[in-house]
Amino acid sequence: MDLKNAVALITGGSAGIGRSIAETLSAAGARVAITGRDQGRLAEAARSLGVFPIHADVSNEQDVERTYREVLEKFGDLDILVNNAGFGAFKNLVDFDRASFDAVFATNVTGAMLMARGAARIFITRNRGNIINISSTAGLRGGANGTAYYASKFALRGMTECWRAELRKYNVRVMLVNPSEVLTNFATVAGFAQKVNETKLRSEEIAHAVKAILEMDDRGFTPELSVFATNPTD
Repeated sequence: MDLKNAVALITGGSAGIGRSIAETLSAAGARVAITGRDQGRLAEAARSLGVFPIHADVSNEQDVERTYREVLEKFGDLDILVNNAGFGAFKNLVDFDRASFDAVFATNVTGAMLMARGAARIFITRNRGNIINISSTAGLRGGANGTAYYASKFALRGMTECWRAELRKYNVRVMLVNPSEVLTNFATVAGFAQKVNETKLRSEEIAHAVKAILEMDDRGFTPELSVFATNPTD
């Protein structure tokens, strides 16, 4: 697709991977809206990137419905949804509390579904569209302390396949991107230390991958793409 003047909606777009995707697509000529829960950070990102901010929580159904109303009122169309909003909680199984588990699934799974549902309703009517789900290599294999986060990414991968099966006949491309470890604020929010060095992935590499798969001619698409650092060290 041609990204110039395309309308892109990116959830969790005020920081990390989402912010880099917003910056990259905007630089390519797309008209970009971002959502976020932190109003101050959202406003700063919108000013810095020159994009349209929507203060919303993807796990809140009313917020999701309002998000699509605001996008259509602002731009009159939608071409791309990037389902990026997500976070993690990492604990041993025996120590996992229900509230933490439910919170991860509310954003990473239910929120992704609500956003995809809203986009699909628009895309089916227009007989075109793109949904990119930002998952993780955690969705490809299990790991200790990953009960909630890993499982949420397995679920997102499964939903991606279901949506793809439903929407291809409407010329909707549903794609999955699996980043490995990326240097963002994800670790801090999740409560663990992350070693920073120049060999690890940055959010810019994930944004590059998203832009690349979108720019393929609409007659084809990349169902799934994993992005690894070439030779990372701790």
